[in-house]
Amino acid sequence: MKKLTALAAAFAIVGSLGAAPAHAQQKFITIGTGGVTGVYYAAGGAICRLINKDRAQHGMRCSVESTGGSVYNVNTIKAGELDFGVSQSDIQYNALNGTVQFKDSGAFAELRSVFSLHAEPLTVLSRKEANITKMEDFKGKRFNIGNPGSGQRATLEVLLPAMGMSFADFSLASELKPDEHGAALCDNKIDGFAYVVGHPAANIQDPTTTCGAKLVSIAGEGVEKILADYPYFAHATIPGGLYANNPDPTQTFGVVASIVTSAKVSEEAVYTMVKAVFENFEDFKKLHPAFATLEPKNMIKDGMSAPLHDGAVKYYKEKGWM
Repeated sequence: MKKLTALAAAFAIVGSLGAAPAHAQQKFITIGTGGVTGVYYAAGGAICRLINKDRAQHGMRCSVESTGGSVYNVNTIKAGELDFGVSQSDIQYNALNGTVQFKDSGAFAELRSVFSLHAEPLTVLSRKEANITKMEDFKGKRFNIGNPGSGQRATLEVLLPAMGMSFADFSLASELKPDEHGAALCDNKIDGFAYVVGHPAANIQDPTTTCGAKLVSIAGEGVEKILADYPYFAHATIPGGLYANNPDPTQTFGVVASIVTSAKVSEEAVYTMVKAVFENFEDFKKLHPAFATLEPKNMIKDGMSAPLHDGAVKYYKEKGWM
């Protein structure tokens, strides 16, 4: 009888050891972000802080990891090495459909959206003296289209044809890098430039402060057509007063940074994350200037290229948002 009891105890220990990895997977989650000085890393840190604040109640601990950014995060989630990651909405779309950066590796059909974060809009700046009020006013002007492979160059390649324009409409289409375009504008070497960036951004703050550069609204039928044709783009507003000499809001569009995961990640983990953010939403918005204008109704639909995870849907339905 003693032998049988000892044997049963041994099997129980082995069984519990076998179950440990699954248990640990449910209790510890990791968010892949970007460089430690960027908004992605700040976003991951903010989310983890809110999750960990109530870990005594839900038993889940969150950690943030600095990574190479959107493409790395999606690939690492696909490999099962990250639970969550921050990704641009266009990268999310390409991964789900197996296009562009993911053409060789194939579609990631199990990619899931959780919620979107801040916009990374196409931001157009002009010299104060150029008297520019809209994109079409740059015809015949000197405009920096960005270096090949940059986000702004790719976005302009979509925008200009929709507005009946091309690079040939500029008297000069320069290819300066982002760390060069502000000085070039203030030195009267160009009349304007485009940049895809989250706000506030030092790269925009410098020329608006130094030489009174003006933000240019990008709106109209061409933009509406782009939003209808490309699901990963969304409307964006740069708040008035965010930059010196620009007191009014600026309308534009662009990609959206979003939290993504895999269908393989548990409903419990995703629900816990979503609840932690939205039950502490005012605190979350204060954790970085880029989050100040976020609204839940937009965060559950803007830039959602991949289907929402069931854990996120559960919370949004409970709140009556879906």
